Amino acid sequence: MNPILIQNARVLGGDPQDLLIRDGVIVALGAGAAPEAGENATTVDATGLIVLPGLVDLHTHLREPGREDAETVETGTRAAARGGFTAVHAMANTDPVADTAGVVEQVWRLGREAGHADVRPVGAVTVGLKGERLAELGAMAESAAGVRVFSDDGICVHDAMLMRRALEYVKAFDGVIAQHAQEPRLTEGAQMNEGELSGRLGLRGWPNVAEEAIVARDVLLAAHVGSRVHICHLSTKGSVEIVRLAKERGLPVTTEVTPHHLLLTDELVAGYDPRYKVNPPLRSAEDVAALREALADGTIDIVATDHAPHPVEAKDCEWDAAAFGMLGLETALSVVQHTMVDTGLLDWAGVADRLSFAPARIGRCDTGDQPHGRPIAAGEPANLTLVDPSTITTVDPSASASLSRNTPYEGMKLPGTVVATFLRGRPTHTTGGTA
Repeated sequence: MNPILIQNARVLGGDPQDLLIRDGVIVALGAGAAPEAGENATTVDATGLIVLPGLVDLHTHLREPGREDAETVETGTRAAARGGFTAVHAMANTDPVADTAGVVEQVWRLGREAGHADVRPVGAVTVGLKGERLAELGAMAESAAGVRVFSDDGICVHDAMLMRRALEYVKAFDGVIAQHAQEPRLTEGAQMNEGELSGRLGLRGWPNVAEEAIVARDVLLAAHVGSRVHICHLSTKGSVEIVRLAKERGLPVTTEVTPHHLLLTDELVAGYDPRYKVNPPLRSAEDVAALREALADGTIDIVATDHAPHPVEAKDCEWDAAAFGMLGLETALSVVQHTMVDTGLLDWAGVADRLSFAPARIGRCDTGDQPHGRPIAAGEPANLTLVDPSTITTVDPSASASLSRNTPYEGMKLPGTVVATFLRGRPTHTTGGTA
């Protein structure tokens, strides 16, 4: 591959400068890049564009194996590249469940074959996601996939003793348990956020305390064991307050928020449109404001998409029968720009931290042979995302690279476009003539 010279890019939103990529590595940055490029270099005019480190998603559902009607590793990672992601962590709720070394290695190899983004499998905490006994955590950690994140996402590990044992087990190899915080008895049959609107619509409410009770319990368990817990898709103001207090005490907890919980509220459910049915549910405007503030001040560590593709029949039906979940990979950066950057809550360096550096660090993919979430500097892997923040795009589901179409943003105008994504110097996504 010829060297690539990216000219006049604003690194993390700073002053324009040139970057030279050769053999998958950033070899020069700044004034020395152009003279070193040579005559055979491919030149990319990045005037007006921002360059970020390749984005890392800690929470992606790729559905393969078993639900290839909704998504495959090929289509899901293609969508990831279009969204600026160079690495995704694939959740374990496949069929068969990713609860053995064999299944996680299958997912890992499918990612390598597709080549659009590195796939880091997430192993199940319990066998079959049933919450009865621990899965092969050690075997998955020692497999070729090198699993370090474990989650029964979609189902809470509600048994406190089992959660304690899982935290104790992964401590030995610096793993992390990513918890889906949902007290099952408090959410039986729940369909949307509990409040005045749920009563008016006749839908069973999903109380905030169902999340907050598990968050509080697991923070205390992690502190007791001295192990790391990561809370998936935080959605309530109360959860934010619990995590903020835990961090003030130095407890080993990290958290994520989804793009949709930063933007959308439960008022959208008034039309019974199943596109807005998600787990945890869309919450109140007060919760959304608290989540944005917490992401800005670092109480919430990262943005994770919870990309959850479904076939048409699972969403094009009545509300009660519809599946929970939304697409997220291709729109995540635009939603973050809209809710956090354009509102002045984060700068682009902050975006790089919440969408690349921190998720790579939490997922333990910032080191090793093919690391992600690394600084944009000479000698570092050329995992990069070029963004045009000046554009406005109307979201069109038919244009998605995903097999599914269940985006909650259909018809919405969102800012910013991912112009190009580079995985170790190789373009995995470009818009017309960029590279």
